[in-house]
Amino acid sequence: MAKRIDALDVLRGIAIMGTLGTNIWIFTDPVGPAGFLGFDNTGAVETFLRFLSNGKFLGLLTLLFGIGMELQYRSAVRKGLAWPGRYLWRAALLLVEGTLHFILIFEFDVLMGYAVTSMIVAYLIGRSHRAIRAWMIAAGVLHITLVGLLTLALLATDDEAFAGAAGTLYTQGSWLDQVLSRLHNAAVYRVELIFIIPMGIVLFLLGTLLLRGGLFEERGAALRRRLTVAGLGVGAPLNLLTSYAGPAWFAVDRYLLAPLVALGLLGLITSILLKRDRAPGLMLRGVTNVGRTALSSYVFQNLAASALCYGWGLGLAAQLDPLRPWWVPAAWAAICLLFITLSTLWLRRYDRGPLELAWQWAYQAPWRTTAKTPARR
Repeated sequence: MAKRIDALDVLRGIAIMGTLGTNIWIFTDPVGPAGFLGFDNTGAVETFLRFLSNGKFLGLLTLLFGIGMELQYRSAVRKGLAWPGRYLWRAALLLVEGTLHFILIFEFDVLMGYAVTSMIVAYLIGRSHRAIRAWMIAAGVLHITLVGLLTLALLATDDEAFAGAAGTLYTQGSWLDQVLSRLHNAAVYRVELIFIIPMGIVLFLLGTLLLRGGLFEERGAALRRRLTVAGLGVGAPLNLLTSYAGPAWFAVDRYLLAPLVALGLLGLITSILLKRDRAPGLMLRGVTNVGRTALSSYVFQNLAASALCYGWGLGLAAQLDPLRPWWVPAAWAAICLLFITLSTLWLRRYDRGPLELAWQWAYQAPWRTTAKTPARR
């Protein structure tokens, strides 16, 4: 059990660092989100660097969320608690957290999508394998259809339509200007939920089945090998092709092939971690601490990147644009090192991250109030 939990913490830490590997290209682009969507012309080197992270660690984080839901479901069953019961309150808090994160910090927040998806999956996770597979197929067909329709529409669009006009919101605008822009353009920025929710249903439930299939146990060795071969042997080469195929293939690149690569990463990293027979080194302990403070680290990395890159902060996106893409990996590494250090120092005194502590307090608040209310005579 301890080895499995340690592996999950490391995987979460890697996934959090990997999501910054995708998001850092948004923060460091003077154009802002339009650059991430492929509406900017990028060179071969930057395209390859984006390929290394785009969508893959979102997929990995989504799979791990599903695994976490399965563990919470098992815990509720052991304790004789109703399911989904209190879990729906947990999901509601995550939705609030994600909404605040979207408005105040980052256009492409994933927490809102996870919250809505978890509310759906909570009613499916306790059902039979047959029912789970049926829901996975239905959600998968819907997801592939949506990605296919978007791709066909983009292929039919003139290439010049992808040329975005560079505004000054992210280089000269204030923090309040960006908040107002997110509110005004919420429908545009949140359209990604159309893809994240059906994809999330598939990956949440797949995470459940993988855990039941022995992913973190000795009997799961063959399963991990199959995941590695399918994800890295098949998915990664195809994903590389779509990365260079142009902006019209954006949805296939990010929402179909990248999750397949994420399965390969899950299989490979888990195999490596379970084979370790020595104490973790400094870096592995640091990544583990990021996994233990995943929510805090996720929000912090986006806040730190905003302050580093946007005009209301240090404004490095505009100042260092001539050095792009070379300075971008350096910015990613610096921010990662910062929150690895901070999470390690924090956990020396507390057993949860700062946002995790606040979130746990809010989660338990309704039942503490009920417990303190004296019974009526």
